[in-house]
Amino acid sequence: MTALALDIGGTKFAAACVHPDGTLTGERRVPTPGSGVWTAAATLLTDVAEGRRVQRVGIASAGPVDVAAGVVGPLNIPEWRDGFPIVDAVQSLFPEADVSLAIDGACAALAEYRFGAGRGTPNQIGMIVSTGVGGGVLLDGRIAGGRTGNAGHIGHVVVPGADDALCACGGHGCLEAVASGPSAVRWANAHGWPGSTGLELAGAAVAGDEVALAALRRAGTAVGTAVASTAALLDLDLAVVGGGFGQAGAPLWEPMRAAARRHARLTFARDLRLVPATLGGRATLIGAGLLTQVD
Repeated sequence: MTALALDIGGTKFAAACVHPDGTLTGERRVPTPGSGVWTAAATLLTDVAEGRRVQRVGIASAGPVDVAAGVVGPLNIPEWRDGFPIVDAVQSLFPEADVSLAIDGACAALAEYRFGAGRGTPNQIGMIVSTGVGGGVLLDGRIAGGRTGNAGHIGHVVVPGADDALCACGGHGCLEAVASGPSAVRWANAHGWPGSTGLELAGAAVAGDEVALAALRRAGTAVGTAVASTAALLDLDLAVVGGGFGQAGAPLWEPMRAAARRHARLTFARDLRLVPATLGGRATLIGAGLLTQVD
């Protein structure tokens, strides 16, 4: 049965119909507005639904989330940062629907496990390295949600050598404060690089710019270190890394994998693999649709 899916991100909202084989139809995207956020999300959902009777809706959201309460509080959406009751709001649009919610990284991990780079590996972490750094964990092929649904939110693991990096969460030294696209750009700007986006930074690194290379080396090392620590804690053997900034290429991936090898030394962690996601920006939508199929 087709499900309606909503992906809530700091820079964009996306919605689509998700079919059991992971295909999407009717996909639409809009920028995340600075105000009137729910109005934008509701309009997007109703446009994709096109008047059809909707029986299932899956929601993937940037964190933090509270799955039991049906509330999201994405750090990059100021209007919702203190908590927005997304499940109740969606239910009001589609009164007959079963509505499911999970953190976006868990949805991406679920999609990659079923249809992408994580296929066949039931114990893994999926990561989104983009405007922020998110993640989700699968144990024995199922989402490990934790107490509130935020398990796997690896962006707020503290990484060595980054104590001076202030994070949007209010803490210092978080992975997100080092390895997200905007964080890497800020660090590069502070060291004399003149660009403004993660895409430009990645291009400059590939072209050999020393500051850009150092910024991506710093970010990649932080990601690899955090992944190795998470693998040791949860006995994982795979990390699937996606997101826009996660596609920055060798300047990011070589130090990422080197850091993971350096730190994953326990016998059960030595075969830890880091691989690029293959479903791209569709993963969170696909995973949100799959939520409604999970027992």
